[in-house]
Amino acid sequence: MDGGTETSRGDTPMDRLAGGLKRERERQGLSLSETAKRAGIGKSTLSQLESGAGNPSVETLWAIATALGVQISRLLETDRPPLSVIRRGEAMPLPSTDADYSAALLSACPPHARRDVFLVQLEPGSARVAQPHPVGTIEHLVVSAGSLRLTIDGESIDLDPGDYARHAGDSVHAYEALTPDTMAVCIVEAS
Repeated sequence: MDGGTETSRGDTPMDRLAGGLKRERERQGLSLSETAKRAGIGKSTLSQLESGAGNPSVETLWAIATALGVQISRLLETDRPPLSVIRRGEAMPLPSTDADYSAALLSACPPHARRDVFLVQLEPGSARVAQPHPVGTIEHLVVSAGSLRLTIDGESIDLDPGDYARHAGDSVHAYEALTPDTMAVCIVEAS
């Protein structure tokens, strides 16, 4: 697969609906008969929808979603998110003007979600000082190569490959490379 390529399962909305209905019904451990009974629809109607046939009304979908305890949108989602691959060096680096530091956005926060994923590369020298993000922001940091010093409100901790740190992103924080070729994955989670 080429870098940055996305594939999705379920080519049409009806394919996604059929897969979503079956997936959610099976997650609940319900039979076709029990689900249809709870939704107040015919078993044959539900069976047709799960096979990708039919033309359901919003009322029918609402009844099924309610019976399964999910939002209608959940019935139209694919079982898995699309595969997205970004090969090393393909993501656009966003360099710092104050330090030998760059962050490349790997995954943007989708609408109504609250996280972005960055690949951070930094070299010894000046620390990258980040001003506070919005209140409630949390950062997750996993060092993959080299070592770095994380400083939050004047308190520092050194991190090596494989180390994980979770910290408040709504206060002043800094990243400083202790060895050349330091890399980390940073997940910024906002509330």
